[in-house]
Amino acid sequence: MELPLIVGVDGSESSLVAVDWAVDEAARHGLPLRLVYASLWERYEGAIPSSSADRPSEQVPADAILVSATERARRRNPEVKVSTEVVPEEAASALLHEGRNASALVTGTRGRGELTGLLLGSVSLAVAARADCPVIVVRGDKAGLAGIHERILLGAGEPTTGGEAVRFAFREAEARRCTLDVVRAWRCPAHGIPEHPLLTGQPAHYHEEQASAVLEALLQDPMADHPRVRVHRHTAEGPARKVLLHLTAAADLVIVGTHRRSGHLGLQLGRVGHALLHHAQCPVAIVPERG
Repeated sequence: MELPLIVGVDGSESSLVAVDWAVDEAARHGLPLRLVYASLWERYEGAIPSSSADRPSEQVPADAILVSATERARRRNPEVKVSTEVVPEEAASALLHEGRNASALVTGTRGRGELTGLLLGSVSLAVAARADCPVIVVRGDKAGLAGIHERILLGAGEPTTGGEAVRFAFREAEARRCTLDVVRAWRCPAHGIPEHPLLTGQPAHYHEEQASAVLEALLQDPMADHPRVRVHRHTAEGPARKVLLHLTAAADLVIVGTHRRSGHLGLQLGRVGHALLHHAQCPVAIVPERG
């Protein structure tokens, strides 16, 4: 049985936009959709005297939020199977736990309790930086959210550490029947390059060729496994975060991998992923790489 696509909901406009996006995503991949509301009311229910069968005050809005989100999901696509649950935990912890049995986690950019000036809410950031499964933070302009570009953008990592993100990107492009743009950024260091008799005096050309070689190694097997996916390969000079941020204006989803170190409990999110989560003009998928 396919693992569900899980969405964190809290009644905020951001989470409802995430529900819409997740419904479309679940339909594309034939996945069940699970709506999760994290609440601590169950922990305190026994400690609060009650003279009737009335539910604790926190349960009522939790139920109402899930009912509203479920109705919204079913209106958008009645064929997608939807289930719900109120989880008695803090939001980030609840979603991280749920992510152990999910195909992916989907969140909005900010919850109800977040300051409006924040570019990205603390829950979404914590989940993207620590989850065991891919995390999609639904953000961006109207075109990116609507998926009208018919292009997916993949920031290419190293062949030895970027495999999960590449596989995720090819599956996504195949499900959407859209073009996959794979980009490898490169920079010419200020001092020296490895000695090469054919490239003396041409450091920029050397580093561009190295970037192209990385793309070739990274894409060889996935392209053979997904021959129907249209792939455009690009190398670009400059910091990867700036290169990718610029290109998100013409993408429906940007995908990057992030390395997860076993036993490390802190946030594990590189500078590129961090920048995209705060500033991308389309939804952002962070795909964990183990090892």
